[in-house]
Amino acid sequence: MATQRITEEPAFVLHRYDWSETSLILEVLTRHHGRVALVAKGAKRPSSSFRPILLPMQPLAVNYGGDSDIRTLKGVEWVGGHVMPTGDALLSGYYLNELLMRLLARDDPHSDLFDVYAATIQILATEGPDLRQGALRVFELMLLRGIGLLPSLGQQTMTMTALQPDRPYCLVPEGGLRQAHEEDRTSLTGKQWTQLQTALDDPIAYTATLRVCMDHVAALRPQLRVLLNYHCGVGNLKTRQMMMDIQSL
Repeated sequence: MATQRITEEPAFVLHRYDWSETSLILEVLTRHHGRVALVAKGAKRPSSSFRPILLPMQPLAVNYGGDSDIRTLKGVEWVGGHVMPTGDALLSGYYLNELLMRLLARDDPHSDLFDVYAATIQILATEGPDLRQGALRVFELMLLRGIGLLPSLGQQTMTMTALQPDRPYCLVPEGGLRQAHEEDRTSLTGKQWTQLQTALDDPIAYTATLRVCMDHVAALRPQLRVLLNYHCGVGNLKTRQMMMDIQSL
């Protein structure tokens, strides 16, 4: 098999592992090739040109090659655009990274999701908490949709019947979108779910969905959290638990 060489590929570092005393294994989200694993040889050395650049949530352009499961990083440049998020925004960024690590298979391209991630990181780094929460909900919705795990929000999932505009519905694992029960803590009306579906179908989906999500953050957050935890196969994501622990202090 010929060695594959990729140059100037837009990328973000999602996670990094120690590989040896001097090198790192990187999990990287790329725009055209999906999530890939790269070995950054010598990246831990103080003199390495990689060392100050291979940071999470920073837009990069990477060069790499190889035909094995783990390719070799040949070069990297910082593209610029925003500073590193801090505080709660930084934890939110790590939360996005954990979702992508758990839900995206390697070498499965999702260029639209790459753009959604980039837009969300930009908001985390530059905007206030209200807009950040809306952007997180947009990312969750568009991630689930991009990997085929979000049902249509314009009809009941099991019966495929139309939503009644004023009746409450909730999004649940396995059952999809269904009528809300008395014990359900949060729900949205049929009209509100339909507005979300229309926004997701918009040619400028990110902006349109963010506009709708801003009015429904409190109701969407617990429903999407349960759905994501279910598909990730965990009771609670590590970054979510970390946020809870910090808040309890």
